[in-house]
Amino acid sequence: MQKMRSYVLPCAILLGLLLHKWCALLSFLAPYLIFLILLLNFVAVDIRKLKVTKLNLWLLLFQAVVSIGMYYLIVGVCRNELLAQGVLIGVLCPVASSVVVISCLLGANRETVTEYTILCNLLISVIAPFYFTFIGVHHDLSFWNSFLLILKKIGPTIALPFFVALFLQLFWKKANGFLSGFKNTTFYIWAFLLFLTLGQTIDYIFIHGQGNGLNILWLGLASVVTCTVHFALGRRIGKRYGDVIAGGQMLGQKNTAMGIWMANTYLNPLASVFLAFYSVWQNLFNSWQIWRHDKRQASA
Repeated sequence: MQKMRSYVLPCAILLGLLLHKWCALLSFLAPYLIFLILLLNFVAVDIRKLKVTKLNLWLLLFQAVVSIGMYYLIVGVCRNELLAQGVLIGVLCPVASSVVVISCLLGANRETVTEYTILCNLLISVIAPFYFTFIGVHHDLSFWNSFLLILKKIGPTIALPFFVALFLQLFWKKANGFLSGFKNTTFYIWAFLLFLTLGQTIDYIFIHGQGNGLNILWLGLASVVTCTVHFALGRRIGKRYGDVIAGGQMLGQKNTAMGIWMANTYLNPLASVFLAFYSVWQNLFNSWQIWRHDKRQASA
């Protein structure tokens, strides 16, 4: 599986490019795949023993405040709603479901990363519907109608896996143990989800990309800056609390598949290009980190 990881992103991009029309037709599968990935990750740990740390709180505060702050800053200064939406979803996007695998490979604390994965996804299930009530395609609805509409769609996808896993661990341990045996399959599910979401974004670019070349360029530049800031700042905060690797990965490694789905559903779909680019940058950086880690291990 470790050898395959290097080929997942280029294969997803290539297949998404070749089969983008099919990806658009199958995009309805995305929330179900996200639910499955999170559920299989949550049942593999005892979530009753997890706790909130200061590192978790600082990173959660960053995502909640900086995402909306950057949106209004860009709208106010640049007058570019599309770019603002791209940065908003890029910062707000929850941590990747595969973050535990890569972080622990690099030496991070497993419990710290798992705690943040749960907390971050729960936070987004509340914050995202609130933000999307006045930003994006649902802002013309009344506040409560819009909030309940988005919460109804996002909440089950992001928050429900946590509560299902908690129920299984409390009342149906046999089923929990059975599901936890499939935790390693989340990599393959994530690979398929990445293929679908990137293909959906590519299909949208083919249809609506003409005349938007400058916007796509700005989204690409903003994504590489945001990715760099996320990893660098996350590592800095993580160093203060004794886990540099965890801090960098938890803030920098995004569930771009989920973010692309959210952007395609609730914002201007072209804003999802930001996360498509972000996916490239974060995977290139993670590949370099893994290569450097393996090289150090071999020379030790």
